[in-house]
Amino acid sequence: MRFVPTVCVAAMLAAASSAASERLQPGMVLDANTWHLAIDLLPPEILEHYKRGEYRNPIAEWKDGDVRWSADFTASTEANADRFDVSSEGTITEKDSGQRASMIYGFPFPRIDPKDPRAGIKVLWNYYYGYWANGNRKNLTEVVWLGRSGAERNAREVVYFCQYDGQPPDHRPQSHQDDLLQQFLATTLRPADLEGTTALTWRYRAAEKRDSNWAYVPALRRVRQVSPSNRSDGFLGSDMSQDDGPFFDGKPEDFNWTLAGERPELRLADPFSLRGEYQYLSLEGGGWRVPFKPVPMVGFQQPDWNGLAWAPLNFVLVERPMWVIEGVPRDPYYLFGKIQLYIDRENYRGAWSRKFNWAGELVGTYQIGGYLNGTPDGSHYLWGHALYYQVAENLKVGRATFAGAPPADVRDAANDFFVPYEAAFFSHQNLARFGK
Repeated sequence: MRFVPTVCVAAMLAAASSAASERLQPGMVLDANTWHLAIDLLPPEILEHYKRGEYRNPIAEWKDGDVRWSADFTASTEANADRFDVSSEGTITEKDSGQRASMIYGFPFPRIDPKDPRAGIKVLWNYYYGYWANGNRKNLTEVVWLGRSGAERNAREVVYFCQYDGQPPDHRPQSHQDDLLQQFLATTLRPADLEGTTALTWRYRAAEKRDSNWAYVPALRRVRQVSPSNRSDGFLGSDMSQDDGPFFDGKPEDFNWTLAGERPELRLADPFSLRGEYQYLSLEGGGWRVPFKPVPMVGFQQPDWNGLAWAPLNFVLVERPMWVIEGVPRDPYYLFGKIQLYIDRENYRGAWSRKFNWAGELVGTYQIGGYLNGTPDGSHYLWGHALYYQVAENLKVGRATFAGAPPADVRDAANDFFVPYEAAFFSHQNLARFGK
């Protein structure tokens, strides 16, 4: 028998105990010195940024139940249990009749069985209905093309969102409610060569009906209907596509979805939101604005930052239980062969989107900040945040695109919720009004 000195055994036991107890805790920082503690808690390509010292974020805590919902949202979610199913195309249907469902409020699938072959698309629909509960939106945003060390180009956009489902019943638009699911409009304010360029999308409830897209290009002075098949292409030549949107904005029925797993993951979160340090401003005509804090949100905004230009600054990392779902596009000409989405199991907020080419190679990511809900009036519950982070990273060429809060030269930027719109606002016949 081999003899092992007692002191050696004691040292081995102490080392084992130390390794077992060494884990990320609130107050620690994930960086080049601690990255190994996040193995299996982040997508590998994101973890690599921390390993190289390109990202650096503190650890904080986000507990189940921290995202608050209104009483009517919670009641509607509970009432939806066993009410809905999804068709073979992926459309939500009424269980009793088998007909396409509409006028849904709350999460349509509050109980998801991981063994259900349609669990993946049910998770995705819950994500949509959680997001739509924030009401119609208006945002002034800066889209910034980034190299590894700094900004290369930028465009300023005003974007408008209108949902015909998922909103509280008293805010739901009534016109087109039997046909449309949502509408989206984006118009460019600058630079001069893009000023006035405007895109409009109508998304329909019917699974078989493709989106209707129109564009107004000032140089042509014409409104043109364009193909909906290019939603995976880069928006204005950036690495961010129309199907990225707030996290994922593709039509669910355009993909085959599967549940790939469930596990704990770290995600980016706004620390001001976690601490309740935000405010709501009432808008004339209805709705609320949530102002941003005047602090750097991305690496290039801080002159002494030596990490990546698109690194998340002033954000924290929180551990959350995640669903991981995968979507394979039904269109063989779609730019990506598979999209993998990490979505919170409790509140269905998106965290990480990973994009693979048709050969199965990871080519890009979409990284999203997370926020809690607050209430401006005691009955409406919506995002309470002070920072914003949406980054599409192109892993093949080492660049990224950031979309978020506008720079410091814009005061009181639009970050608006529950905005009332007339149906004519999203009319393609009137699209030229946004041009020069």
